[in-house]
Amino acid sequence: MDEIALPKSLTEQTYDILLNAICAGEFDPGERLNQDDIAGRLKVSRQPVNSAISILKANGFVEDSGKRGVVVAQISADQFRSIYEFRSAVEPFAVRLAHHRKPGNAEALSKELLSRGWSAVKSGDLRLQIQTDFEFHAMIYDWSCNETIATAMRNNWHHIRRAMGVVVRQGISAETSWQEHQKIIDALMSDDVGSAENAMRRHIEKAQHETASILSQIS
Repeated sequence: MDEIALPKSLTEQTYDILLNAICAGEFDPGERLNQDDIAGRLKVSRQPVNSAISILKANGFVEDSGKRGVVVAQISADQFRSIYEFRSAVEPFAVRLAHHRKPGNAEALSKELLSRGWSAVKSGDLRLQIQTDFEFHAMIYDWSCNETIATAMRNNWHHIRRAMGVVVRQGISAETSWQEHQKIIDALMSDDVGSAENAMRRHIEKAQHETASILSQIS
């Protein structure tokens, strides 16, 4: 039998809303988070807001700033670099595992996701573009059948998502990313695992270079 899905608590819902707002750029780095204003906008008490902010602080999305209270943390160049160094090693390996462990309907799943990715690009919806990009990489993690990889990447993805938001708001087209995603899938489906690994590695390294360049310009 399936387990009963419990509804999210107010703290969890508040956390999700604030995290999405930070990653989407609705709050700028250094901007103060006013708990009373947030509670009023969300129509909740201060308690779930304070609890959500504490979790955001523990995860590095907000920080204390003396008399200004809690502010949105700057995007850390060191953290960004370390995440991408990790990605450049782990994601090609995930591709290799996915080659051996992908489900029988992998081709149909990838076609559907690639179609949604291109639709997101054409729509111009930046949040949707970032979401479908994550779904592509999450698909590879899932196909690897390696829970350590999937958990580690999901834990870091919100920081990646935040950096990606900066990139897409600078007007960088997402078309190239989906062309690269297509190359990864084409190689996987043709059983050319070496080319698939190399395509993923180049994809990650290119994203790191472009994002680091933009972050250095706006810091």
